[in-house]
Amino acid sequence: MKFDHPQDIIKYPLITESAFNKMDDINENALVFIVDRHATKHQIKQAFESLYKVSVVKVNTLITPQGKKKAFIKLVPENSALDLATEVGII
Repeated sequence: MKFDHPQDIIKYPLITESAFNKMDDINENALVFIVDRHATKHQIKQAFESLYKVSVVKVNTLITPQGKKKAFIKLVPENSALDLATEVGII
């Protein structure tokens, strides 16, 4: 599926205790976002890098029981997930 803008792919951040732990853990260094269900991991990675100007190591996804697609976006060690979350206003 073709998307016109990165905002069409990256919907909103997921703020749960588990998601916060992934941000805070230096080994994880990941953010959790709800994304478009039809987006591929590659498209999610490109959209995230374009929106937030950071480098992504990898993207893992899953479909929730509610039918939403959750993306676990792991950042390179040089980019802190906690700092990015603060900068963007997630926390």
